[in-house]
Amino acid sequence: MCSDDELYQGAAAAQTAVEAGECVVIPTDTVYGIGADPFSPEAVQRLLDAKGRGRDMPPPVLVSEPAVSRALATRVPRQAEQLMETHWPGPLTLILTAQPSLRMDLGDTEGTIALRVPDSEAARVVLRRTGPLAVSSANKTGQPPAVDVHDAIDQLGDLVSVYLDDGPTPGPQPSTIVDFTTNDSGVVVREGVLSLEELQATVPQLTLSPELAAVREAAAEETAGEDTDEAEATDVLEDGAPTTATEDVAEDAPATDTTATADGATATDTPGPEDVLVPDDAGETVSSVTDDGSVVVVDEDAAEHGVTVVADVPDGAGAADAPADDRAEPTGADPVPADDPGPAPASAQLDPAAEEGETIPGDEDVDRRDVVDQVLAGGEPADPPAPAPDERR
Repeated sequence: MCSDDELYQGAAAAQTAVEAGECVVIPTDTVYGIGADPFSPEAVQRLLDAKGRGRDMPPPVLVSEPAVSRALATRVPRQAEQLMETHWPGPLTLILTAQPSLRMDLGDTEGTIALRVPDSEAARVVLRRTGPLAVSSANKTGQPPAVDVHDAIDQLGDLVSVYLDDGPTPGPQPSTIVDFTTNDSGVVVREGVLSLEELQATVPQLTLSPELAAVREAAAEETAGEDTDEAEATDVLEDGAPTTATEDVAEDAPATDTTATADGATATDTPGPEDVLVPDDAGETVSSVTDDGSVVVVDEDAAEHGVTVVADVPDGAGAADAPADDRAEPTGADPVPADDPGPAPASAQLDPAAEEGETIPGDEDVDRRDVVDQVLAGGEPADPPAPAPDERR
């Protein structure tokens, strides 16, 4: 268990790596995630390369507070706001229309952005230092997502500069993804930790995508067939047939699989991302801080890969004790506790301009975290700089 100082030094090490265009691995409330600067096309491509994934599966963006979503998305439907109020922070990813002025190149997003506020205090401490991060599950495509930092190290090795260790995560189920770009009622395109029924308690009009509906229907039919086979076996036994008949019926009965989870990450990097693994035995952790203070703890297992591992995050560690930093939470803001049910409803309110479909703050390009910092500070986004030649691809 590391101290608060070690946690914030670890967050500072992650910030340094992100600003250098490198990848980091952080814990979340579902599985471990590999993150990179979403404002750097090169950093995002490095993330995709590390996973062995193409641009057709862009990663979602994790933010520290729901208010930051106002700077990244436009025309957020009221139903999406209701889900934010109820399930953020938490294992829920919302696909929204991206601000056209954002200078992000996450892949083939078709003008959308997938946003999530994780219910992990360690993750949010990092996000307050780095700003928004493009994050996908910390695994090679096609492999199980990492639920332990050593799982992530085994799969990604020295392709990642900094690993933050907060012990096993609740995974392996990823977040649930709801798409609000096709209709205002929302469509569940991936069922994860949160079920359709749980979300419908907040937004009754919510529906499943045709693909997920077909999967559910097939699973229901398969279960019904198994129940029929079991009933027939019972009838045979009641008629005095040998007990071996039950074994024969059981062998012929199809196996029931009532769950289906796609791996992909955001907006679809759905992160199908994001299979229960038995965590590796952790190596002995030895405290070690470099001259510049960026390295907090070195894990002997990870040292073979040339990577940095920050030790376990203490319970109750919050952003309130963080050292002063221009990316830190605004003065006076209390850290969001890990068990916080979510932000107050007012935090997800849009200004009238956004509801009319106008961009926030304007049509000019918005670079890095200037707008994000102002939103978190409670102010209005400043007028953007004079338009520069369009650098977007």
